Amino acid sequence: MKMVITGGTGLVGQALARHFSSQHQVTAYGRDAFDVGFDLADALSGADVLIHLSGANIGKRWHKGYEDELWHSRIDTTHALTSALNTLDPEQRPQRIISTSAIGFYPENTCDQPQDERQTQPGTHFLARLSQAWEEAARQLSDDVLIFRFGVVLDAKGGALAKMLPAFRLGLGGPVAGGNQCFSWIALDDLVRGFDFALSHPELSGCINLTAPTPVRQREFGQTLAKTLKRPFGLPLPAWQLKLMFGRGAQVLMLSHAVLPTRLQEAGFVFNWPTPEAALTHLLTNNQSNQ
Repeated sequence: MKMVITGGTGLVGQALARHFSSQHQVTAYGRDAFDVGFDLADALSGADVLIHLSGANIGKRWHKGYEDELWHSRIDTTHALTSALNTLDPEQRPQRIISTSAIGFYPENTCDQPQDERQTQPGTHFLARLSQAWEEAARQLSDDVLIFRFGVVLDAKGGALAKMLPAFRLGLGGPVAGGNQCFSWIALDDLVRGFDFALSHPELSGCINLTAPTPVRQREFGQTLAKTLKRPFGLPLPAWQLKLMFGRGAQVLMLSHAVLPTRLQEAGFVFNWPTPEAALTHLLTNNQSNQ
């Protein structure tokens, strides 16, 4: 198949491009695909699959105006894709479109009261409003668009885990903002397998959670990471320090979301790394063997 990935230069986009390029013709675009003068319709014409991942990095310090950047990099790019697709004849349009969102859609909850796709009422915080608007825009891409809601994506070479590793390897890991907030996550390799599964199950559409089936408290995840690295755990990172480091972006680490991948599992998907212990052992062992 001919596949187009927008947002293809980020952690997830690169992983998907590597995986699918062995079987399909893959073209991955960065933000330049949405520059004035770029012929987006021509890039999409004749593609069998479109995977839309574009969005500014949410896991960094939010400087003044960064919330607007997070919004426009998701909503405006999705509207631009819809406009480009609408210029194409039906036979030129991708037959399978997968867009993305995040579990930030959901209201805050605790690990003992997890939520799944049956929860249709979004939260009231910024990340929930962002995810809701993103999904509303994505529904305009096609009548049967699949929207994956990502948990925190774990990989030793990028994203949240890579940022945690230096401190944890020095024995400086500890609970973040008390550590009681629930943490829904997915190993990057299982995330890639989720996309592969979706392509072989064209009946899947609408919003589907792409998270491991075992959300845990942040403290427990940190303890597992420290144990995997054979390092101590206990040096706390308080909320006030998070706010100094990340500004309003600290909410990404402080919100509590326990989310289950009910629809994906009901469709028959089996996670290779369903627990933090399995995922961290896999990711860290792979990283060491590739160094």
